[in-house]
Amino acid sequence: MRKLILGAALGSAFAFGGVAHAAHWDVIATELTESCSLPEYMEIVGDFNAWGEDYGYQARIAVPLQSDNLTTLFWVGESADAATFGATWDAWRDGQADPSSGPAQLQARFDECAVNLQRTGYDLY
Repeated sequence: MRKLILGAALGSAFAFGGVAHAAHWDVIATELTESCSLPEYMEIVGDFNAWGEDYGYQARIAVPLQSDNLTTLFWVGESADAATFGATWDAWRDGQADPSSGPAQLQARFDECAVNLQRTGYDLY
């Protein structure tokens, strides 16, 4: 019986050992404004990715081809884990205080081009 309990405990430790190392997805549903095209939005995303590279965060945009809603795009930001996402978010948020910072200038461009509808975060195992 002790071997069974010890085996179950060790198995649980190994099974949950990867939990702290899960990748993180930051998913934002967004719609483009009437004055912004997809190529214009993708240029901003490219500039954001250049900024995010130093923080271990990169975004891709999912554009629906078949859906009941063809106007909503999905920003899928990827980082190694939730802690990396958190550090990136802190840098982005803190940068908003200085209008001449890279994050604030990027946010202004995003605000002109798109409206965020919903944001969710996921750990990937």
